[in-house]
Amino acid sequence: MPDDTYTHGHHDAVLRSHRWRTAENSAAYLTPSLRPEMALLDVGCGPGNLTIDLAGFVAPGRTVGIDRSQDIVAQATASLDESSDVRFEVGDVYSLDFEDDSFDVVHAHQVLQHLSDPVAALREMARVTRPGGLVAARDADYHALTWYPGDPRLDRWMDIYQRVARANDAEPDAGRAVLAWAHEAGFANVEATASVWCFADAESRSWWGGLWADRVTSSAFADQAIGYGFSDAAELIEVASGFDDWAANRDAWFIVPHGEVLIHV
Repeated sequence: MPDDTYTHGHHDAVLRSHRWRTAENSAAYLTPSLRPEMALLDVGCGPGNLTIDLAGFVAPGRTVGIDRSQDIVAQATASLDESSDVRFEVGDVYSLDFEDDSFDVVHAHQVLQHLSDPVAALREMARVTRPGGLVAARDADYHALTWYPGDPRLDRWMDIYQRVARANDAEPDAGRAVLAWAHEAGFANVEATASVWCFADAESRSWWGGLWADRVTSSAFADQAIGYGFSDAAELIEVASGFDDWAANRDAWFIVPHGEVLIHV
């Protein structure tokens, strides 16, 4: 199975973004299909915030979150209260440790974009989904990101990010490809939609700009950008200053478009 490299890594600046995600802001395309007593698997669960939120829609059904990182699974498990029915496990999307037809819904948020073989991952997700169930995936489309005002430092960030992700054999523009991947995986009954994150008020600008300024200089992305020879520390500090300046501008906004699919198995 592929040994994929996670472009972002697990620096706190990355996890701050993951902890912000909720069913409302990251899975609204899926929640109308969720029902009590469903069994749900969340692939690439990270620190577990979104998993726990989705679990509320299917309770008292079974919810399992998996992630490749043992440390992240430990963090997610530590966040549970004693009464929670959610379980977190170490797992690999290419080889899920579950029997066929184990879940009603298998969900992945911002996962396919980091995989060298997203089609194989979708097939494996469908394997553990019961007939009549759903495979749900949502991914950002980096080349479609839009911000104002323009800034050559942010343009440079996009160039570096695209090069790093593709050096990892990943697809940063996954949002536009998820429907094609679903079809390539052999699924005919697929609903495709799109939605955005928008950061345009002082609080959200400060949060988004601050976490990306940190990620540009301190995360695995920064290490990879330097290691691959695509940038250097001085340039990344300059790129980070572009995010800081953007966040301080009261006229600034930033939009992150996502492609979404609901695959009927």
